[in-house]
Amino acid sequence: MTLAVYPGSFDPITNGHIDILEKTSKIFDRIVVAVVHNVNKKALFDLEERVQLIKATTSHLKNIEVDYFNGLLINYMHNKQANVIIRGLRNVADFEYEMHMGMMNKKIAPDIDTIFVMSDSNFTYVSSSIVKEVALLNGNVEDLVPKIVNQALINKRAMLTKE
Repeated sequence: MTLAVYPGSFDPITNGHIDILEKTSKIFDRIVVAVVHNVNKKALFDLEERVQLIKATTSHLKNIEVDYFNGLLINYMHNKQANVIIRGLRNVADFEYEMHMGMMNKKIAPDIDTIFVMSDSNFTYVSSSIVKEVALLNGNVEDLVPKIVNQALINKRAMLTKE
């Protein structure tokens, strides 16, 4: 049984992320969406909110589980006994960055492979950072994120403007 890990901050999860998960869920027996807990980064959604949003938006994919980690991805992979890292690509810049990360991971852990999956062309410009920025500036991102995430962004914006 092949266990793959799809790591990321997912702050928030977008339709591009869902696209990658739908594609890879047909390839792997199990996929862990591993939310990175980076104490050095200021996230819009806290770790628990991100985990809950991912669970809600991937419930239609029966071989997906959601977890979180901090530290080195390779250590997490070994603890989970996973042997494949999933990385989504939107453009050439993503490929260049991800290729270097994949090569470093391979150097550290030769037993772990990275696969790159192209996102649908509708999502080549969509990133969590852009989604957050547009949403917080009162822009419409409903076509870029699942409905529950869009509502969470609206709620977060309302909460932040009250402060």
